[in-house]
Amino acid sequence: MASVILPADLGFFSTLAMAGSLSAAARELGISTPAVSKHLALMESRIGVALVNRTTRRMSLTPEGELYLEHARRILGEIDGLQELLGVASSTPKGLLRINATLGFGRTHVSPLISKFVRRHPGVEVQLQLSVNPPPLTDDAYDVCIRFGEPPDSRVVSRRIAPNRRVLCASPAYLALHGTPKVPHDLVRHNCIGIRQGEEAYGVWRLTSGRGRHAVTEAVKTRGNLATNDGEIAVNWALEGLGIVMRAEWDIGRHLRSGRLVQVLPHHATPDADIYAVYPQRHQLAARVRAFVDFMAQSFSQQATARA
Repeated sequence: MASVILPADLGFFSTLAMAGSLSAAARELGISTPAVSKHLALMESRIGVALVNRTTRRMSLTPEGELYLEHARRILGEIDGLQELLGVASSTPKGLLRINATLGFGRTHVSPLISKFVRRHPGVEVQLQLSVNPPPLTDDAYDVCIRFGEPPDSRVVSRRIAPNRRVLCASPAYLALHGTPKVPHDLVRHNCIGIRQGEEAYGVWRLTSGRGRHAVTEAVKTRGNLATNDGEIAVNWALEGLGIVMRAEWDIGRHLRSGRLVQVLPHHATPDADIYAVYPQRHQLAARVRAFVDFMAQSFSQQATARA
């Protein structure tokens, strides 16, 4: 009896789903779009179910396609892991590495380091996907996710690759015009620039004074006439003197050093936003994943030392 699912189909379908369209998959695979369409049609014919809903401009997976993709990615990951365990795979990093990062941080900090990484490891093919929010931890669409904060999930491996803290800041011009907050409650009288990102409560800033048992945290409901889901835009508004913003030090450090932004309420701590590399447990033996995470940690450490 002929096989319904062929090993080559797994990698093909995983690439197709990641690409998002037949034409994009054709470019990734280095074949023609008709060849991709034919391969998909043969798969569906053997299985006896439709895996993809096709339209003129885009495609989406059917429920059966979602199930196929979930298992295809798991099997491909297990094959990679088995090769590493048996010593069959080369210790030289190579193969496809799918990375996810947030929009602003990915564009400014992750992308330039990927350029250096692939020069050092030309056998690795990197696909970088930027998104406003990190994907669910159960999503197997990526090999490594760069995210803020340690995920409370034992099903993934998380490695802290750089310290990071959030800072309240504003331009000297804004503070000269509106005054400088002395205590957290003063923020309610200021124009606070909102950033709608992640799962944190929008418009609520938590500031802590004191340490240890004496620490006191205040939750301030802020107000303002500007909000965005893009941190870079929020920082630019602050630079223009339009309000106070809370942003990660990695994003505004250069503006603080130049004096274009001034820290507000410097004696009050805000929630940490340390940078983590997160990846499935089965990928921790993959040479390309290990090499990339080590490279990121080393690069961020060097940058932090240079700024100190």
